[in-house]
Amino acid sequence: MTGWTPDELMTVNAARALATAKTCFVGIGLPSTAANLARRTIRPDLVLIYESGALGAKPTRLPLSIGDGELAETADAVVSVPEMFNYWLQAGRIDVGFLGAAQLDRHANINTTVVDRGPDRPEGRLPGAGGAPEIAANCGEVLIVLRHSTRNFVDRLDFVTSVGHGSGAGDRERLGLRGRGPVAVITDLGILRPDTGTAELVLTELHPDVTVEQARAATGWPLKTADAIGTTVPPTDAELSALRALKAA
Repeated sequence: MTGWTPDELMTVNAARALATAKTCFVGIGLPSTAANLARRTIRPDLVLIYESGALGAKPTRLPLSIGDGELAETADAVVSVPEMFNYWLQAGRIDVGFLGAAQLDRHANINTTVVDRGPDRPEGRLPGAGGAPEIAANCGEVLIVLRHSTRNFVDRLDFVTSVGHGSGAGDRERLGLRGRGPVAVITDLGILRPDTGTAELVLTELHPDVTVEQARAATGWPLKTADAIGTTVPPTDAELSALRALKAA
């Protein structure tokens, strides 16, 4: 295969981020595409978990929502939503939470609730929190996938739906949050990871043919970069074939 789209490059790299995960709490949209691709390529034994109660879902196509019947029909087990959150999620039994976002700030805090549309215009209502705040708080670690633009990567969130690293290093511990929080943000331009000292997102890898200047221009705050910025590996034919078949289904 020759050529790929920025979205395909982003999704493939998001799937690769699950290479060592055993269990993944999956958000709908881009996270679900990446998690299902991982199960078809790099991590066939990955256990996909959806907040509607599906444990070990193996959908043959991308689910339309957490209530898609395909999830229940292909799951190892279906439990109640209270059990899903109280026993599986809040008890720290899930390795990775995979989330999307409408807005993201420099400390990987997420807004999926409401956006300010400007003077004399009503606020823009988004899908809302769902289980994202609990996923961000309690999974062993969190991955975030979203397209890179100043509309999404903002200096200040219009609303804090899910806490990433709060206002910086140490905030998660102060708030009593169980998990490590966001460890990587995968975009259509590259990959950002929290600095070990400040927890501020730093550009660590770029996708092929993307420049630092492009990434900085698409970020709503002065984006810092790692001392040595890596380049992600292009998608393989097998990865592209699996992704395109998944979307075609």
